[in-house]
Amino acid sequence: MRLRLRREYGRFITSGGQLVLLAVGAEIDTPTGWAACAGLISIISLIAWASTWRRARAFDDTPTSKVASAAQGYTELLGIGKPLAGSPLLAALSQLPCLWYRYRIEHRRDNKWEHEESGESDASFILDDGTGQCVVDPEGAEVVPARRDRWTQGDRRFTEWLLLENDPLYALGQFKTLGSQDLKLDRDGDMKALLADWKTEPRELLRRFDLDGNGELDLREWELARAQARREIDRQHREARLQPELHVMRLPDDRRLYVISTLQPAALSKRYRRWSIAHLAIFFAALTGAAYALVMSA
Repeated sequence: MRLRLRREYGRFITSGGQLVLLAVGAEIDTPTGWAACAGLISIISLIAWASTWRRARAFDDTPTSKVASAAQGYTELLGIGKPLAGSPLLAALSQLPCLWYRYRIEHRRDNKWEHEESGESDASFILDDGTGQCVVDPEGAEVVPARRDRWTQGDRRFTEWLLLENDPLYALGQFKTLGSQDLKLDRDGDMKALLADWKTEPRELLRRFDLDGNGELDLREWELARAQARREIDRQHREARLQPELHVMRLPDDRRLYVISTLQPAALSKRYRRWSIAHLAIFFAALTGAAYALVMSA
């Protein structure tokens, strides 16, 4: 949730913030006021340029890996989106089965659309590239879908972004393989938990281990129960270690860029390069405007 709010705040600062400063400059309408507003706009634009340029470089500089052979760490994957087993995720507005959704509801007041409600899903899904499957956790990701639907009902406008099953899927983030070597199995602790669970059903416990039928377990019979619990825990641990490895894509620990998209990396890079050029142009224009306003105020 905090990461989502941070993304929305960043979008406001780099877009709405510049417009607000222009409005403030027009309201003040003095050389000094214009110089201050233009200076702030140039600072915001420089920060936005650095952010968009960093994104473009990340798409260009990170090689595409295969799930089956990807190195652990910051990785780029390309594949097809698949749902996890179980009940399908349904989009909040359209109720379509999907992998991920984001939605926004706006209300019209005085011929202006005002935000009413928004949200996005955080359920994981699968990226399949033919060599293997990777579970993708969208929490904290910057999701860039190509599909967007918008419709109006009365005085409300609904917008929904979706990732659907079999969509082409791109992911750039922290890749980690979880396998038997990562399991932390506690034989004694699991045995105690299993025996404690058996004790909650005393009749079944007596049926299995009360050999002399006197209605209670003596030391020999209790040791028999412990031996059986040990065998069951050992079997469970063997089965756990035989499970196939699980590949996971998630937010990098160092908070580097984490992107999930239906667009190809070249298209994403092109998009962010265009934005970086636009922000750089605004930076120089604002800087020139601030310098001119300072000269006029002198």
